[in-house]
Amino acid sequence: MPTAEQLKTLVKAHYESSPERFITVALQIASHEANLGHIVLANDLKKIIDAAKLYHPKQNVLSNDLQGFLVEVQSNVRLSDLVLPVEILERIKRIEREFIEKEKLHHHGMKNRRKILFSGPSGTGKTMSAYVIAHELSLPLKVVLMDKIVTKYMGETSAKLRQVFDYINSNQCVYLFDEFDAIGAERAKDNDVGEMRRVLNSFLQFIERDDSSSIIIAATNNLSLLDQALFRRFDDVLHYQLPSEKEKITLIENKLGGYKGNYEVSEFVGSIGDLSQAEITHACYDSVKETILSDKKTVEQELLLKMLKERKAVYNKLK
Repeated sequence: MPTAEQLKTLVKAHYESSPERFITVALQIASHEANLGHIVLANDLKKIIDAAKLYHPKQNVLSNDLQGFLVEVQSNVRLSDLVLPVEILERIKRIEREFIEKEKLHHHGMKNRRKILFSGPSGTGKTMSAYVIAHELSLPLKVVLMDKIVTKYMGETSAKLRQVFDYINSNQCVYLFDEFDAIGAERAKDNDVGEMRRVLNSFLQFIERDDSSSIIIAATNNLSLLDQALFRRFDDVLHYQLPSEKEKITLIENKLGGYKGNYEVSEFVGSIGDLSQAEITHACYDSVKETILSDKKTVEQELLLKMLKERKAVYNKLK
């Protein structure tokens, strides 16, 4: 059964003529019913919702000021698609569960965790995790392009951030502040300009005051550069690492799928080096494409190793 909060949101969305919000909440209810094992009911709800979308095409509600650095991204990535340590997967599940059962937490005076910081090397699954959370909760995913806010609107960035948080407050979504280092650098750094200190101070105020129902995720590749005052503003901090040997094997086998040849990945995985999940994925896909173009049925071990070494060579040059 839908929660009291969901019922209120459904009624409000109906009378405010907000079909997008109505559909979002309806999808959350369908997902919750599926998790309870009510598969027939969940499927019926989704069929009704899919039919409704034909009569209520999605509208672009972004103002001209927000277009260009707040973009919606479609996500079909599931939790099962991620190859990450069990600890990270469990913490992602906890975020999702607390959101689904937030009414139960609110009844006991508790709030669900929804302001999250992802840190770790590039390509280790931070962005994909945001995609998963949005998909699993049937919420739209909006990406805030921080580098464009800072470089394009220097001198007006704080005002633009205020507009973003106003939008967050009135539109329940998953918001990913990508490349968060652009404004999150420590305020005490000697090379930090006064404008960026003011921008960071503004962000700290906005995120602390935010009491929306949206999930806010900030992703950074350089945790050490972030201002320490940021950490207490987030409900949770997840640290991502380069994949372990076991995770590399699982990732390669998953990405090759039916194209994998008759060899054991464990026999050569130690020679891959410190490649990220993203780089390994690209190497696997490159191998599959080359195999298809060569009219072969499976990816040969020599070809896979070649593609992995190419990725490793590029990675080493970037160090």
